[in-house]
Amino acid sequence: MEKGKNYVLGADFGSDSVRVVVIDAADGEVAGSAVSYYKRWKEGLYCDPKANQFRQHPLDYTESFEFAVNDAAKECKEAMSKVRAICVDTTGSTPCLCDENGTPLALNERFADNPDAMFILWKDHTAVKEADDFNALSHSWGGTDYTQFMGGTYSSEWFWSKLLHVARKGGAIVDSAVSAVEHCDWFSAVLTGTTALDKIKRGRCSAGHKIAWHASWGGYPSEEFLGMLHPLLVKVRQNLGSETYTSDQVAGQLTQEWSGKLGLPSGIPVCVGSYDAHIGAVGGHVAEGVMVKSIGTSTCDIIIGPQPAEGETERRVAGIAGQVDGSVVPGYIGYEAGQSAYGDFYAWFRNVLMWPVQNMGLDIDEETATKMEKKVLAALEKAAEEIEVTENSPVALDWINGRRTPNADQTLKGALSGLSLGTDAPAIMRMLLESTAYGARAILECFEAGGVKIDQIIAIGGVARKSKIGMQILADVTGREIQVTSNDQAPAIGAAAYASVAAGLYPDIPSAQKALCAPMERVHKPDTKKKKIYDTLYERYLALGAFEEKQRRG
Repeated sequence: MEKGKNYVLGADFGSDSVRVVVIDAADGEVAGSAVSYYKRWKEGLYCDPKANQFRQHPLDYTESFEFAVNDAAKECKEAMSKVRAICVDTTGSTPCLCDENGTPLALNERFADNPDAMFILWKDHTAVKEADDFNALSHSWGGTDYTQFMGGTYSSEWFWSKLLHVARKGGAIVDSAVSAVEHCDWFSAVLTGTTALDKIKRGRCSAGHKIAWHASWGGYPSEEFLGMLHPLLVKVRQNLGSETYTSDQVAGQLTQEWSGKLGLPSGIPVCVGSYDAHIGAVGGHVAEGVMVKSIGTSTCDIIIGPQPAEGETERRVAGIAGQVDGSVVPGYIGYEAGQSAYGDFYAWFRNVLMWPVQNMGLDIDEETATKMEKKVLAALEKAAEEIEVTENSPVALDWINGRRTPNADQTLKGALSGLSLGTDAPAIMRMLLESTAYGARAILECFEAGGVKIDQIIAIGGVARKSKIGMQILADVTGREIQVTSNDQAPAIGAAAYASVAAGLYPDIPSAQKALCAPMERVHKPDTKKKKIYDTLYERYLALGAFEEKQRRG
């Protein structure tokens, strides 16, 4: 393919902002990029962290996307007329109740400031009770167990739990709701004018991993089952359709309205939407035997495996966060796991340390305080590198935001153990770095116990790129090499791969990956001596986790 002739646009909607990247489809070179933060979210609107409530207004998505595309265009004006396709990825599960036209209820003036009418962000944990009820019913009602391809546990972070939580509150919002949309499905529909419930294409990734869709039971959970939880869920299910689509397929064509707003050709294909970690895995070289760990505020671990041969039943991997045919690469089963807090654990510690600066009225100007906040973790990591790990080192539990995998349980809490008067801030920082690595090791063991072979680990994301000590500890704890890619654009590159296939520029995802994915920047090799020490500490981590589970369950 000739360079400079064909471009694709990827949009990666994260927790705080959207990143837009315009990529040359010939070799993956970035022609232009921009980031736009969500205005309302940045102001802390509609959220209550103490109640684990995190909501986002749909206007934050549309406004930020429009700004980011036009900002990116400043770097590559000539390329914009040569953009051949668009692909969008988002966080998930991030659902929103909608009306009969597929419009999020928050866009109705009646509900413009009601958090329950907005998109419920992936890390919103208000639906723990509802997830427990979904699991209990699924395991006991005598019909299909709808958790069997979701590791055996349905999470409070997922679609039905969140909708059930809102439904049980009742009121005008519930009366006005006709269906619900995932952020990734809705945004592709917005760009293509296909938000109507009979036109929107639901992505295989979101449907399979978070909405309990599976071909073996004809799609989504049955109306009978959902009706035992709440009538609204039945209504939502009736308006979801039955078909799902992989992200190399076209959701529709860019409308003239959005073409005018974005300065892009009208009518270009827009891919069916997907989740950031799954598309990021594509941009991070995911393949059979190759796990891609997307490491940021939390983690998502993705690997693919072959479909069952004719006559074989699909392997069920207990304890993971789901397995879905075609959710990552068409033609393969996509397996998912992850940790509910990784970088967020470190950020929690930073915030604890910064509390006096921010709240005691000290004579420190805002600029200085901001600089301190940005530098504190790097300084702690540097000091932590000098600490020698021993079998008597303190051990932390990384469940500060609950446990996603193995065996999802968002009621579990984090813990610090083995502290003494000599335990200082760098020592605690090292504890946290080690604890997240222990959590990652537990996930690897869960996969392999279920028969999923992992030959190679590639780390992508902000924490992977920035924290060399974190990745080295991960290598030492797991006893595996950790490869880190040469840029932090994996979700955008994955989106570009999908868009390139949808535009007909490549025949399939593996072909697009070969052309577009970034090379490796560095490899962290495990230290065998430290691995032996960490084996002992890991046993203490498991014991600490077992104690926490026992305490929670009484």
